[in-house]
Amino acid sequence: MTTHVQRRFLIVLVAIAATFVGRDLARAQNSDAGDLSIELVDPKVLRVCADPRNMPFSNEKGEGFENKLAELFAAKLNKRLDYTFFPQATGFVRVTLGSHRCDVIMGFPQGDELVQGTNPYYRTAYALLAKPGSGLEDVTTLEDERLKGKHIGIVAGTPPATNMALAGLMANAKPYPLMIDTRVDSSAEAMINDLTSGTIDAGVLWGPMAGFYAKKATPALHVTPLIKEATGPKLVYRIGMGVRAADQNWKRQLNRLIQENQADINQILLDFGIPLLDESDHPIVATATKPQ
Repeated sequence: MTTHVQRRFLIVLVAIAATFVGRDLARAQNSDAGDLSIELVDPKVLRVCADPRNMPFSNEKGEGFENKLAELFAAKLNKRLDYTFFPQATGFVRVTLGSHRCDVIMGFPQGDELVQGTNPYYRTAYALLAKPGSGLEDVTTLEDERLKGKHIGIVAGTPPATNMALAGLMANAKPYPLMIDTRVDSSAEAMINDLTSGTIDAGVLWGPMAGFYAKKATPALHVTPLIKEATGPKLVYRIGMGVRAADQNWKRQLNRLIQENQADINQILLDFGIPLLDESDHPIVATATKPQ
């Protein structure tokens, strides 16, 4: 065997050995102890991707329900909690999760292909908001005749805008922008202010926002999840967490945490006024029994 061939042969052997060592190391680090060093930049830290000003989901002060869920998970994992903050608008996933600056987005709709989703940890719907005494408190669908001619707030480009158009409600609707910099603006807060001041008669918001702001209003606003729409897209969604496509072990660990802590998760969500729905569209008003 010539010296040149021998050198190439040794290089191949070293490469093969490195492959096996790396494989064994990966097995060791992904053991039952839950060490995910291969997938996570720092396995001792729960690194969360979050919006710095997007209540009720998250903010820099840690006041949102996704902040509270992150605190719960960090405690269960015995990890330090750290955030990468970026406005949840165009480029959010690319700049945060996609750039390995953090390892989990605490809330992401099931089926969105930008991330790999965990199992869902809550189910909710877009909701109709109305003031008490408005005569709209028991309206359960956008096709209700009592909404005809009313000024209804809607975030432009969201699914219920289609339902409103099909119901003939867009002529008098007041649109609010979907894509905003949450550090300086909030379409949800603007809609709530218009509703309480009488500028609009009702509003349609994503369930977590609807429940949170309705609870804060004086007097409290009435929230009706829109689960009975006969036309247009369904307005009920399952929400899980988002991780990178390659992070299979991390996803499985998060799935276990969701399953084992569902009662505590529900309680956090209910404390924020979020209208939770079970798989039969019945409201969840109390935490489920914790698994034994």
